[in-house]
Amino acid sequence: MPLLPPSPATLSHLRTFATSSTLFAKSTKQRLAFEHSAIPPYPYGPSQWYKQSNFGLYGTQKIRFGNKVSEKNEIKTRRHWRPNVQRKTLYSEALGRKIRLRITTRVLRTVDKCGGLDNYLLGDKAQRIKELGMGGWKLRWRIMQTEAVKERFRKERLALGLPPMDGEVLLGSDGQVVTADMVAEEVKKFDKGLDSETETELGEDIETSSIEEEPLTKENFMTEEPAPRGKILF
Repeated sequence: MPLLPPSPATLSHLRTFATSSTLFAKSTKQRLAFEHSAIPPYPYGPSQWYKQSNFGLYGTQKIRFGNKVSEKNEIKTRRHWRPNVQRKTLYSEALGRKIRLRITTRVLRTVDKCGGLDNYLLGDKAQRIKELGMGGWKLRWRIMQTEAVKERFRKERLALGLPPMDGEVLLGSDGQVVTADMVAEEVKKFDKGLDSETETELGEDIETSSIEEEPLTKENFMTEEPAPRGKILF
């Protein structure tokens, strides 16, 4: 007896095609390689322990683990502390626009102390470069492509008695030579992500974008979550 094709009613339970962005379908490693293909390599590399810090300004802050000790019997209970991450909209004078990103309160105080987002990103000390992370490194690169920052660097070189830089060779994250057209295309792609409503460049993390936080009540205030087993915690 020949088999008949299934009727449309029997196919109603099947899952429809996904409409999510192909960028967020990538893993963290693939996404970073895709976004930083035409950008000079970050000297400290991506964060392996707290991966969502690669897509914001976290200032090397990570989840900390410790014990909660009772006052009466000194019973220890494992607990953890998450960084205080906020979504803020900061103004960039070099780009002439506002940028919405995920930033910790500690980094936010440092940005206010430095006098703005641009001054914080353009810090030349090793500790500041380490605090930027992959997300801050890309935003720093985009700001350095503006004419205002280039003119600022020219004046600094002249003040130090250094010759102007001509014929500079740029290398991407893969070690290959990056042309001016590739840089212009990456700048255009970056600005397109800033113009859209979605946070393309320094937006939500892939792993936590679909997780909704539980509202704070008296029952769940200061609740302790056990540390994951089978992992070495520092």
